[in-house]
Amino acid sequence: MKKKYGAALAALLTLSVLLAGCGDTKSGDKAETVNLGGDAKAESTAEAAKPSGKQELIFVLSNQPDSLDPSYTNNSFAAPFIINCFEGLVTYDAKGELVPGNAESWESNEDMTVYTFRLRDGLKWSDGSPLTAEDYVYAAKHVCTPATTAQYLNMMTDYIEGAEAYYEGKGSDESFGVKAIDDRTLEYRLKAPCPFFPDIVSMWVYSPLKKETLEANGDKWTQTAATYVCNGPFKISEINSGASVVLTKNENYWDAANVSLEKLSFRYILDTSTALTAYENGEVDGIRSIPSGDLARLKAENAGVVVTPNYGTVYYNINCGKEPYNNPKVRKALALAIDRNALINNVAQLDATPAYSWMAPGYVIDGKDITEGRSDFDLKPTADPEAAKAALAEAGYANPAAFPTIHLSYYSDDNAKKVAEAMAEMLTGNLGVKVEVSSADWAVFYDAVQNGDYEVAAMGWSADYVNPMSFLPLLYTDDVANNLFYSNSNYDALVDRIRSERDSAKFAELVKQADETVSVEYPVLPLYYKSNTYLMHNYVSGVYMTSNGNLYFKKAVVSK
Repeated sequence: MKKKYGAALAALLTLSVLLAGCGDTKSGDKAETVNLGGDAKAESTAEAAKPSGKQELIFVLSNQPDSLDPSYTNNSFAAPFIINCFEGLVTYDAKGELVPGNAESWESNEDMTVYTFRLRDGLKWSDGSPLTAEDYVYAAKHVCTPATTAQYLNMMTDYIEGAEAYYEGKGSDESFGVKAIDDRTLEYRLKAPCPFFPDIVSMWVYSPLKKETLEANGDKWTQTAATYVCNGPFKISEINSGASVVLTKNENYWDAANVSLEKLSFRYILDTSTALTAYENGEVDGIRSIPSGDLARLKAENAGVVVTPNYGTVYYNINCGKEPYNNPKVRKALALAIDRNALINNVAQLDATPAYSWMAPGYVIDGKDITEGRSDFDLKPTADPEAAKAALAEAGYANPAAFPTIHLSYYSDDNAKKVAEAMAEMLTGNLGVKVEVSSADWAVFYDAVQNGDYEVAAMGWSADYVNPMSFLPLLYTDDVANNLFYSNSNYDALVDRIRSERDSAKFAELVKQADETVSVEYPVLPLYYKSNTYLMHNYVSGVYMTSNGNLYFKKAVVSK
């Protein structure tokens, strides 16, 4: 039988059910349920009140994105813009459930290698021109064109039949696995069965693109409001370099009648303390980054702290392709020298749990987190100086003073600065090595990380879609997302099996094996698993954040 999802059914399906990876569920079978766990509890702005007064918001961001192009960037700092200006075939609601977006329904064939999406009738671009299935085909081919340098390229080439060959110049339009059957019907042919493909297409790299605006403006199409043609609940009306980006309601959005907010101004205030002052003075309505030292006070004062579960991990990249960090014993020594409790409670000052792996907990099958019972990989909440020095000695550095100076780098951010400086002290005090700390603006910092021009660098990962497969490519050999330059053939083989595994119990077992295979080699320096937090005044409702940190304003309401 075919697996089919429509607007009515999707409203009943949780995101987790779609992610079970269990194939077709037949009558009488035991239904697997999958969801995000988490201990985060707080007030929510998701329940919308009745609008009153001007429907305008000013929201502060403390980091600028590298691009606003959904076909190019994988930068989380671009998320507030892209997810509110673009909408793909599917999207997420306030409950974290996968729901129809541009598509009103979708179905797969029996073996889940062909997915067909039916678009809503009368879809339009923000400039009022018709949006059709062909716009999705054009966008997919644009992503798979080398000149685009798409950072999420692998999310196409890993799954879509013919996409990799197309990228390499060996394929053709006919062999490319994305087809417009007609103006409202879109077909994806996959390389292998993929039970969670609907969640893959929720990623912004699967957004449609308007061919005419890209061809007329090249890669500069995102740099002016006039050329930024989009299809989401909002459109860009102003781009003020380094200061702000102003969004206004997109009257051509298919669900515009249910969008109350008329104007959404994203203001850049890079210093989080300055941003907090603006918030407390009533100059802005919300801020994305809360100064860690103020979090407890703001919670106690009921000042509008919103906490949501996060399916992600904070860690430091270790450049596994560079001497001496290509030695797992060296990487283990670094991990053992870190006091995670001190970072959480005294430095970052947040609700968090010490991390011993790069893969976050929170993916649950039949009431059980798939990471439950896994090893701690010899790591502890506090530092273990003796074990750290022993690991370094096994790596050939019995005298820690002889170890090359560690270059610890981070992106310009107040909280990242505090953590980096604390880690430097821990590595020096607990391991006896020399450490230099440096920082750069995100674009410069991340470019260096992608090019391997770093040693130990602040990073982390929040899942792009709620499935362990969002983490696994980060360590897959030569994957575009692998900025660690790590390689393990046994791990690669496990990931290849996981991609198409339809039995949920087997899926969980394989994921645990993959986690174990790489975590014993310490490719990253894990710090903690944390919740998402932001500030919003209580006269704002309807805003919601998903577990991957995406903040949606399409249901926002101002009630003053």
